[in-house]
Amino acid sequence: MLNKLPLILLLFIVHVASADTSQRYKVSALREEYLEASTDEDVAVRFNKKMKEYDGDAPLVLAYKAASEAVMAKYVWNPYSKLKQLKSAASIFEEAVKRDRENPEIRFLRFTVEHYVPRYLNLSPNIEEDKKILINALKAHPRSGISPELARTMRDFMLTKDHSTAAERKVLQSIEI
Repeated sequence: MLNKLPLILLLFIVHVASADTSQRYKVSALREEYLEASTDEDVAVRFNKKMKEYDGDAPLVLAYKAASEAVMAKYVWNPYSKLKQLKSAASIFEEAVKRDRENPEIRFLRFTVEHYVPRYLNLSPNIEEDKKILINALKAHPRSGISPELARTMRDFMLTKDHSTAAERKVLQSIEI
């Protein structure tokens, strides 16, 4: 029994550590933190620090990690730092999409970031592709697996400002969620 004690202790520590990581990066909490980070610099700094520590490979969590990088570009004053944040975000988004190409939430996060990046930076190459996947997922709701709350958020965002064409708005307005 004493021989097995170190192994049992090690397994317990690994279990506790992995449980803490899964709670710390729970998607529902990340959604809330990201929304708050987009309007509050202090929250953005904390959120970005937390997401920098994430070393897993869950595609949706990686997308929030990318979003945390992008939101920091809003708060740094140096143009070089802004560009560095946006390029880091783009790289992480690419990894997230590569791991889960059809996830509408990943595509929505990337769409929202790329939409607000100035076009002259050429860092928004995926807007049309992401928009198509978003609209298709919303049309397929609830079969698409998106929660009603997230689907409403996505649809409502797509209906504001210049996020979609008149034809796309017509389709989006016809979707009942």
